[in-house]
Amino acid sequence: MYLALSLFLVWACEESPKDDTPWVDLFDGSTLDGWTQKGGTAHYEIKEDAIVGSTVHDTPNSFLTTDKMYDDFILELDYKVDSTMNSGIQIRSNSFPLYQNGRVHGYQIEIDPSDRAWSAGIYDEGRRGWLVNLDNNPDAQKAFKQNDWNHYRIEAIGDTLKTWINGVPAAHLIDDKTPSGFIALQVHSISKDQKEGTEIAWRNIKILTDSLSKYTKEMPLAPVVTQNQLTIDEAKNGWKLLWDGKTTNGWRGARLDSFPDKGWEMKEGVLTVLSSGGEESAAGGDIVTTDVYGDFELKVDFKLTEGANSGIKYYVNTDLNKGPGSSIGLEYQILDDERHPDAKLGNHEGSRTLASLYDLIKADPDKPANPIGEWNTAHIISKDNHVEHWLNGMKVLEYERGSDDFKKLVSESKYVVWPNFGEAPNGPILLQDHGDRVSFKNIKIKTINNEQ
Repeated sequence: MYLALSLFLVWACEESPKDDTPWVDLFDGSTLDGWTQKGGTAHYEIKEDAIVGSTVHDTPNSFLTTDKMYDDFILELDYKVDSTMNSGIQIRSNSFPLYQNGRVHGYQIEIDPSDRAWSAGIYDEGRRGWLVNLDNNPDAQKAFKQNDWNHYRIEAIGDTLKTWINGVPAAHLIDDKTPSGFIALQVHSISKDQKEGTEIAWRNIKILTDSLSKYTKEMPLAPVVTQNQLTIDEAKNGWKLLWDGKTTNGWRGARLDSFPDKGWEMKEGVLTVLSSGGEESAAGGDIVTTDVYGDFELKVDFKLTEGANSGIKYYVNTDLNKGPGSSIGLEYQILDDERHPDAKLGNHEGSRTLASLYDLIKADPDKPANPIGEWNTAHIISKDNHVEHWLNGMKVLEYERGSDDFKKLVSESKYVVWPNFGEAPNGPILLQDHGDRVSFKNIKIKTINNEQ
């Protein structure tokens, strides 16, 4: 009987399928070759075939980042975290000098041993905050093992991110904010009353970048889709959608009572002004919000085609300029600086380039513009007459509406013919038809001090 059992076990082992998945180790078990630390000054060292990070006081979040960048991949790893700690695995993350002085930003797969239990949820570090939490996924919340090794599987393929914790489906996200970046191991900053030297360990870190369609796993969870939707933190913090991604609700033609019947297209969650030869407001014309806004924050994703020109205007007065051309308001310029002649024009040098205050103030020439055909994010903040233009997370200019300096700029610009230009207490938001194909999505606004 014993002999038969032994033979059976030998046969079973011989028949077990061999794992031929072409995994590549990201950690060799003995050195930190291929990794670089960014952000804070937490300690990283190697102990017993694992990378161990430990907290220190008076430092921001620390990240041990891969030197190599990854776009589509499947990543698996194990980690063990102290029960008092918070951490995460960064994927498709970046650090640019022009973005908040090199701040690491991008998708983070959360490590959360607290009672909240959001481990394997998806957070957007340094940008939008929570994208997928685990409030509605009790199975994944229960899957985390306190003071023990946990296993993550993370898939990032195209615009789809999927996570599993100890084999349990945790998060499913469709989001196209960032297509590529490094992978990083986070040691979170700590407060003065938290214990220094708290540890988190990672091991068995391996990645797959080939034949992903063969190895991807089905995800039973319904996806969280971010396009033209508020994120968890945006909804909590008072943001509202200005465009629902499907209808003309909330918008009209700048010189119409309804939305234009030509010149604009809504398709697959993208709002596009169509090309009509480059003439200003000659086809469908500008569109404006039906509501007006005083102090606000506005975010708009936009995509240019080659040689295109458009703009986002605010504090618009649609009763001005009844003749040809666009409605009058302060303008966040949208332009292909390399190919459109307007980049070299303007009453103030450079004031008609991308993200500039049109014809008045030039945007920082070191602005982080994405290539033509890729999405960029415009961010406008206006509070108590202080206005800021941001592009892709970087502040590129600021000014004071109604100040002596502002009035001087206006007096030297094309706007001098409009009395008190740019000083209205409120007005609609405008997307410009300049006769070139330009697309918009994720149009969101937050009113400040509830003024609207």
